[in-house]
Amino acid sequence: MSYDRLQELKSGTKVQVRGKDLVVPDDPIIPFIEGDGIGRDITKATHHVLNAAVEKTYGGKRKIHWWEIYAGEKAQAKYGELLPQDTIHAISDYRIVIKGPLTTPVGGGFRSLNVTLRQVLDLYACVRPVKYYPGVPSPVRHPEKMNVVIFRENTEDVYAGIEWAAGSEKAIKAITLLNENLGTKIRMDSGIGIKPISRFASHRLVKMAIEHALRHNLKSVTLVHKGNIQKFTEGAFRDWGYELARTEYADRTIAEDQLTGAAPAGKVIMKDRIADSMFQQILTRTDEYEVIATTNLNGDYLSDACAAQVGGLGIAPGANIGDQVALFEATHGSAPKYTDKDMVNPGSLLLSAVMMLQYMGWEEAANAVEAAFTKTIQQKRVTYDLARQTEGAKELKTSEFGSAIVENL
Repeated sequence: MSYDRLQELKSGTKVQVRGKDLVVPDDPIIPFIEGDGIGRDITKATHHVLNAAVEKTYGGKRKIHWWEIYAGEKAQAKYGELLPQDTIHAISDYRIVIKGPLTTPVGGGFRSLNVTLRQVLDLYACVRPVKYYPGVPSPVRHPEKMNVVIFRENTEDVYAGIEWAAGSEKAIKAITLLNENLGTKIRMDSGIGIKPISRFASHRLVKMAIEHALRHNLKSVTLVHKGNIQKFTEGAFRDWGYELARTEYADRTIAEDQLTGAAPAGKVIMKDRIADSMFQQILTRTDEYEVIATTNLNGDYLSDACAAQVGGLGIAPGANIGDQVALFEATHGSAPKYTDKDMVNPGSLLLSAVMMLQYMGWEEAANAVEAAFTKTIQQKRVTYDLARQTEGAKELKTSEFGSAIVENL
């Protein structure tokens, strides 16, 4: 593939696809987007830790070749646009990418680059594992009960971005059409948004969740929805999720309402919960849930609410995954007031890099990073966000925290 202003690396090997499987070489080229604001600091720390972990774990037999590509402010400076085609092409071509946070304005301004990347590349599942790392301050009594992976549909629901401003020509046209032809009573000064949820997108999202549960020998997949009110979108998501389980995984799953005792060995229990009830249950019955599949907005809220129980977004990893492309990312914002201050927690991006190593099949290096990360926190050598909540902590800079993790590898 040819690029306009990107120079491909001469060292390293591309990740390839064979059939439906990724083939990861021992010297993969991994494109990265540094990100805006604090992106520079946390990216440097993440690279430092991953390079050391791969070297130590594999004795020099494996190595990641980092290749910078551009989005956000650096892309604007280099290309005159926030998301150049070079970047889209590179992600498609190289398959596995990691990125720092990108700035998105609230209200006016440009649309979220994160959402655009998900939709243009069809990265239909936002995957958010949430678990407790011993030593992290928590507002709940038993944070260790939290260990869940949330699969959030990424391309539909409110994030499809189909909306028109109040008073605009299109909003007035849509309201008039609905009121006159479908009997609605929408006020003419309303903003209008459309919430599409399809069988196709619901099926593939739930399929990925079930496959994860089967691969990791987990007990259940829970469909979270607001189908008691929004019956033909949220309710349909629930119904299509059960439908997928019945038709494609009949011998590997069982619906919760079919159980009369313990689940048969080797079968994943399919559950569903109303969204507002789930917010309570993830607090009060946390350890009853392992894999959650849900629509976009529900997943947005729920993943952050879960993360709040185990240290917050500063150490919450995430990825946007399609059939053959995966984009791993920090789940927090760009925090521009901390730009180049070398003080923020790199945990979100670092643990997203752990997810990336797992996705690559480099489990040994992933386990090494997680163990060293946990040990560093237990030593109370932490960045300011955790230090202010931890008695007797030694506050470290971003770079120092990365170096402390490397020491503990």
